[in-house]
Amino acid sequence: MATIKVTDASFSTDVLASDKPVVVDFWADWCGPCKMIGPALEELSEELGEEVTIAKVDIMENTEIASQFGVQSIPLLLVFKDGKPVAQKLGAAPKSQLKAWIQGAL
Repeated sequence: MATIKVTDASFSTDVLASDKPVVVDFWADWCGPCKMIGPALEELSEELGEEVTIAKVDIMENTEIASQFGVQSIPLLLVFKDGKPVAQKLGAAPKSQLKAWIQGAL
């Protein structure tokens, strides 16, 4: 299962109403570290697809959601469970660290 693209319009359905935890990657096209972790998140989406959904929110196109969650620096990863943010990670990290962080947050 690949990462899903989430927008201001789809956020409540795709993330808040999800029946499993969702990792939301707040990113932008101009962000180098965001591009660095993109492939790792795609791989983790495949590996952890049974346990968690990995979603991406482009903060330049979806300013409402970015503002709602106070996104000031990217990449910012938030884990949502039962419609609420339960963990956050700021900045890029190797795939192994991202995987350990995600699994620890579940």
